[in-house]
Amino acid sequence: MRAATGASGYVKNGDVRLHYLEYGSGGVPMVVVPGITSPAITWEFVAEELAGERRVLVMDMRGRGLSDKPSSGFELSDYAADVAAMVDDLALERPIVLGHSMGARIAAAFGALYAEAAGPLVLVDPPLTGPGRPEYPTPLAAFLEQLEKARAGSTAEDMRPYFPTWNDEQLTLRAEWLPTCDETAVRETWLNFHREDLFDYLRQLRQPVLFMYGAESPAVTAEGAAEVLQANSALQLVSIPGAGHMIPWDNLEAFLSQTRRFLSASLSE
Repeated sequence: MRAATGASGYVKNGDVRLHYLEYGSGGVPMVVVPGITSPAITWEFVAEELAGERRVLVMDMRGRGLSDKPSSGFELSDYAADVAAMVDDLALERPIVLGHSMGARIAAAFGALYAEAAGPLVLVDPPLTGPGRPEYPTPLAAFLEQLEKARAGSTAEDMRPYFPTWNDEQLTLRAEWLPTCDETAVRETWLNFHREDLFDYLRQLRQPVLFMYGAESPAVTAEGAAEVLQANSALQLVSIPGAGHMIPWDNLEAFLSQTRRFLSASLSE
């Protein structure tokens, strides 16, 4: 597997050891919380772009990458506590927390449950699933199929049908690191997409919040975005053109531009 360019570090939340990759230095730190099957290294291309401006710490969430793989603890409160442990252990003062997909749900939970520890939040295309809501558009079977192929030694070509717009390097990296995602973690997290209601947390947020969604995303539709704004009118909503759910991979330039614009304004207040 290709090694990361970022420096490895570890923190602990109770008995669970959590790995992270660190890039850059100075400025208000940023904690990046990836999605359901995205180890930290798969966000390296984003972290390297942002590292010229600030210290960027990308987490391997429990059950992924080089973090521990416990048999339980995959509710939003558990994941949010992992983020809080990192913030506390590394003495990060009100860091920016940027989360994508699952990570955006976690970032929202962290902002609600640990409001005094959280700085600005960037929520990128979180599943709006929950009790009584439509099922997440990517079925659990698709995630498990990818995990099975990866454990069998999948290649970039095996990953391409799932991510047809990705370049060879991105596909190879996913194929190499996907086996580090634990099936129990993925399964329980996907199920919790439907058991837990993100809107309960969105209504509580008082920090500056950028809610970014792909104009072509099946996870956040126009109707879903309107419901988000109705739940909390203080959130800043931005639709990214030419992007589906995997926004940084689909339109990196717009993703970075909107993130920098929001942070420039929110950190100067």
